[in-house]
Amino acid sequence: MGYIKKIFRAAILALAIIGFLSIGGKDWVVSTWNKYVQKSPQSVMEKAQKIGDFSQINEEFTIEKASGMLGYNGVLAEHKASGQKMIVVDDNKKPLLTRKDIETGEVEQKLKSTLGKVKYQSIGLEEFEIIKHGSLYTYGQNVPYARFNAKISRFPVGAMSGVVAVASTKDGEDRLIISVNEKAKYSQLLAEEFFKKIK
Repeated sequence: MGYIKKIFRAAILALAIIGFLSIGGKDWVVSTWNKYVQKSPQSVMEKAQKIGDFSQINEEFTIEKASGMLGYNGVLAEHKASGQKMIVVDDNKKPLLTRKDIETGEVEQKLKSTLGKVKYQSIGLEEFEIIKHGSLYTYGQNVPYARFNAKISRFPVGAMSGVVAVASTKDGEDRLIISVNEKAKYSQLLAEEFFKKIK
């Protein structure tokens, strides 16, 4: 008798699941799951606005993430066609780099010491070389940058190229500006196009 009850319950449960799926239950579960797991583009932009005004950036660029990590708030954007990454970090409370570091060439030493402080670092900076100094426009001002080539250990892409700069907001808070891509794909024009739109 107990065996028949179990078969009957299993049949009712199977019919209930089939009925739930046939009236759109699967779509409801997926959309509910996505609300909790995936962040909407609107919520990402709201978080990004705490770092700067990204509303004028070109549609070629996508804001991928706006979140906090290791005590810093930051925004990660990507140029979809090239894969070039643009990063803006609010490091006002604990500066990673200063304008003086960039102008005087202390960038390499500062970056190595910063990575060394991370207990379980997942990447290592090797063969870091400043190849050029210049300036770019962002947050309504011209800021000095250092263009670099580097090899990154324990990272899918080894040889990289990019720029690093420090800008100030209207309130006097510092923002660390970074753009990076594979060495052969890096474009200074893309970096300047993205950063000049941030206010």
